[in-house]
Formats: sequence, C-alpha cells, structure tokens
Amino acid sequence: MPVIKPTCVRDLKLRVNLADVVSRMVTLRKAGGARLKGLCPFHNEKTPSFNVDADKGFYKCFGCGKAGDIISFVRETEQLNFTEAVEALGKRFGIVIEYEEGSGGPSTADRTLRQEVFDLHDVAADHFYQAFKAHDATGDYMRNYWTEKRRFTTELADEFKIGAVDGAGSGLVNAILRRKFSEEALRRCGLFFIYDDAAISLHTVRPRFRGRLMIPIRDHQGRVCAFTARQTDLTPADDPAREAKYVNSPETPIFTKGNLLFNLDRARTAVGDGKPFVMVEGQLDALRCWSVGLKTAIAPQGTSITDGQLVLLRRYHTQVECFFDSDGAGQKAALRFLPMALKAGLELRFLTLAGDGKVDPDLLFLERGLAAYDEVRKASRSAMAFACDAALPDSQNATPELKTRAAQTIYEIIANAESAVARSEFVKEAATQLRLPLAAAQKDFETFLQRQNRQAAARPAPPPTASDAPPVSNHTSHSSERDLLLICLHFEPFGKTLSLSLPHDWIDTGHPAGVLLNRFLGEFEHDNWPGRDHLDSLLETDVERSMVATLLFETPGFDEPHKVAQEGLKQLRARALEPRLRQIELALANPRADIDSDPISLLKERLDLQRLLRQPIALVLPPT
Repeated sequence: MPVIKPTCVRDLKLRVNLADVVSRMVTLRKAGGARLKGLCPFHNEKTPSFNVDADKGFYKCFGCGKAGDIISFVRETEQLNFTEAVEALGKRFGIVIEYEEGSGGPSTADRTLRQEVFDLHDVAADHFYQAFKAHDATGDYMRNYWTEKRRFTTELADEFKIGAVDGAGSGLVNAILRRKFSEEALRRCGLFFIYDDAAISLHTVRPRFRGRLMIPIRDHQGRVCAFTARQTDLTPADDPAREAKYVNSPETPIFTKGNLLFNLDRARTAVGDGKPFVMVEGQLDALRCWSVGLKTAIAPQGTSITDGQLVLLRRYHTQVECFFDSDGAGQKAALRFLPMALKAGLELRFLTLAGDGKVDPDLLFLERGLAAYDEVRKASRSAMAFACDAALPDSQNATPELKTRAAQTIYEIIANAESAVARSEFVKEAATQLRLPLAAAQKDFETFLQRQNRQAAARPAPPPTASDAPPVSNHTSHSSERDLLLICLHFEPFGKTLSLSLPHDWIDTGHPAGVLLNRFLGEFEHDNWPGRDHLDSLLETDVERSMVATLLFETPGFDEPHKVAQEGLKQLRARALEPRLRQIELALANPRADIDSDPISLLKERLDLQRLLRQPIALVLPPT
C-alpha cells in the first residue's frame, strides 16, 4: 500500500480551501467572521446546522455531530479511504501527491471497488465519446441522428460527452480488458452481461449497450457513474431491451437512480435568487433547456421522483419550478411530486402550457428558444392553484360533495408541509381556489389533522434505535478536561505549561475529553505538537473528531487562560486526591477495620494530602 508523505498532506491542506471542497455538495452562506453555514450533507435537515470554518480547516454539524477536516469530508461523502481521498483532492486541484520512498505509488490492487468502478466509467465514457466523433459508419450515423433527428448541436455533444456504441458493442470490451480492471469491478459495473461462473475473457463478457446513443449520467460532484442509452436504428434485433426507447445502467456500487438527478452537477452552480431549479421529465428535455441557455434544468433518472433526490436538491436551493409534459402522464407525475416537495421544504411553482396542445419542453424550446421560458413563467401557478385545479377543474359549478372530496385531497397534500405557517397559508389559498368558506376550510383541516394523529397513535411504535439512546451526561460535556482541551486548542502556547503542571494520573480517561487531553499533553511534553490545523494523526475516532471540531468552533468565554487553567488543575487535583483522603478518615475512625497501613502512616499521609490540597496551584513554566 503506498504511503503518502505527511508533508504532502500538510501542504495539500494549506493550499486547498475547505469551503471550495464542501461547496461542491453544500450551498454555503456567510454566518459571521470566517464561518460559513449550510444544510448538512450527512443527514436530512431543513434549518442549516452545518458549519465550516475555512481558516481553521474544520467543519462541524451541530445537528448530527459529524465533524472533520478536508480529507475526512471527502472520505465521508465519496466513500474513499485516506489515500484515495488525498489522491482525489490532488487530482482535483492540480497538486502532485508524493509518496514515501519504497512504498510505491497507487496501483489497481489498492483501489476500493467504488473508486475502480468510477475509473472504469471514465474509460467507458471516453470510449463512447470517441466512437461518436469517429468518421466511420457508427460515428457518422450517430452524429447525423444527434444533429438532424434530435436537432442538437455538436458543441452540446462535446460539452456533455455524448457517446455512441455500434451494433456489436465489442469495442468497449476490448478497451476495458486492456486496462486490467479487477474481475469484481467488471462484474458489478453494470456495463456488461457476465455469467456468474464464467471466466472473464473477450468471449464471455457481453456489452449491455449496443447500437445506442450514450448519454453519460453524472453524480452531483460531476463524476460519470452510469449511462442512459437511446434506441436507434443501429440497435440490433437480438437486444433483450430492443423495444425500450431508453435503457439506463442498472444500480451499481456508484449508482442508485433514486438518489441522483440528471444535470444537477451543472445546474447547482447556476441557481440563486430569481433562478430556481427547473424540474423537467427527461434527460433530453434538460439538455434542450441547457442548449438554449436555461442552465438550472434537472431531470430524474427515468423513474418517479424520490425523497432522496429532493433532500439532495434542497442542499443547494429551495426554489423549484416543475415543468413536466402537458399530457396526462406528465400532470400525474407533477401531482405525485407536489406532496414530496412540500415535505422536503421546497418552494414550488408549476409551469404549464396554455391551450390543449400536447407539447413538451424539448419541442417548445427547440421551436421558440429561451423566450418561451419567460412566457410560461409569467403564467406559472402556485402549488395550491395547480393542485386545486387538478382536484376540482370546475369549482364554480361543483356540488358540495365534489368540493368536500376535493378539499380532502388537498388537505392530504397540505399536511406534508411541516411549517404551521405554511399550512395555514395553503389552507387559505385552497379555500379561495375551491370556493370554500375560509372558516369551514380551517375547521375541516384541523379535524383532518386530528384524525391523522389518532391513526398514527394507534399504530404500534417502532423499535428503539441507537438515536433514541439517552444523552451523554454533562460530566463528559462540561468536565475540567474539556476546559483544558479548549485552552490547548485556542491558546496553544499554554500546552507545554499544562503538560508540565498536570500529572497524568489526575486525568480521567474514562471519557473522550480525558483521553484527548492526555494524548495532547503527551505531544506537548515531548515537543511533538503538530498544531491545531494538523491534528489528523492524533484523532482516532469519530467522537474525538467531533469533539475537537466543536471546541475549535467554540469561542472561549475568557480572556485570561492562566486563571482557567489554574481552576481546572485545582478541580482535577481535588477529584484525584479527595477520595483517598476520605478513605483514610474512615479507616482512622474505625480502628477495627482491616487496613493496609498502620495508623501512624495513615496520619502522615493524611497531613500530606491536606497540605497538598491547601496549596495554591502553580503553573510550571517550560524552560527557556
């Protein structure tokens, strides 16, 4: 296993800004000083609690407790080991990674399966793209299909690395087998059909995609993780999915279709105030939007929208415009999307096309360009207006029974919003749209919620999980060890002094703060302290990383650290010595008790302890 030089790791952390790495996944906003804040990428939340301090190089979520530095962030979010994370950062920011002499460089055998499958997809994407550009029968046909039939430009194909595969598909097998990928990566990458008991060879590996236009699917960090393959006249008759217009990669170690949105890696950098995400149905719809200048378009991966996709979306922006096809299927998909969007805390509007024409965004933008977006946006509808119109198209002439049923449908949608303010406003708007008395609508909605609560209470409670465990006692959170840790991190020159003043046996190592303090003071004592910005090697667990990040984000509430240090040492001394003093007092009060020492020795020890406890704490200064 190659070993990266510690000096290289330190140099990388100094040269790469943590905020630049985190912002690939999280939209960060200023939160005072050097701090930035956003929605946590490690758990679902609607109020930002994920903090980044770029100056200190640490992040901390005060919601779920995740914490760390630039390398741990890449490891956690990309499921890489330490070496892979450093190499990924080096590649991303143009930093040469240096290895310890004799340890070698990275090899295929050292890569994790996920990283190997990512690398394999990079090779496949480049192979398909080169086939699309080639001046042969396949390349000429696919470029003509792209420009003439689909009416896209070659520049767009270059930008998105659109690819092609011939009717046999054999070229990819040759290209991949030459690269010496592992057998497990070949079997699990989703690009081939391989019998379970077959040895890997040119004759046993069959390509999944043949005679199709290839659209790379990228994750939100821009890495190719799958493909969508569009049927063409070159698709062979013996293709098992010959009749399917689109075939997606199966789920693999790097691709779960319900967790990704097409074009999110690009669109997330374009959203902002007045520039919401535009959700369209298909990938070609999103490509058409991009081609005319609508850079915020995204699309699901040929499946129903999932909660995971919306949680991912909300990290970057809360405003979404839904622009699905105007046919029945598109409108049903929009209605399924609505309650999920409200539950995720998204602000939603619907773009609809006037008239009865069955037009999709692809055709609309192809014929009328970006100006069409401005026109449909002027006629956009709120979430409630869209839902009410779908539930009760003719509210003016509807009977009370029809209005009641429609209202119940709308209440089910509104109940997904967690904000009481949002619910109240939605009920008001729904009452107007359905032509209902406001007071009656509000009362009916309250009744609906009460019925929901009774039904929820009647369901059996789920088994307790680890998150239901009782909170850690205040002893861990507010110990003297924690105060001294705070001094070590924020007033580093005091570290050496504390290491000389505090006996190790006074420290309680039964909790993380004590373990860390003992470890840190040992480093100070031997002049090995790496500095608070380079603590990776000293932090062994997630709990320790979380505690250090919390302390680094904390502003000390004192200006005189020596007084706090003296008080902390005094408390630790009392905690260490007073139990023995009480033991001696009990032994002396009960002469018949079995004791290890004679009374004279106990009296002498008691005097020594009492004198030691009365002495003022003196901090030992390091030699100059």
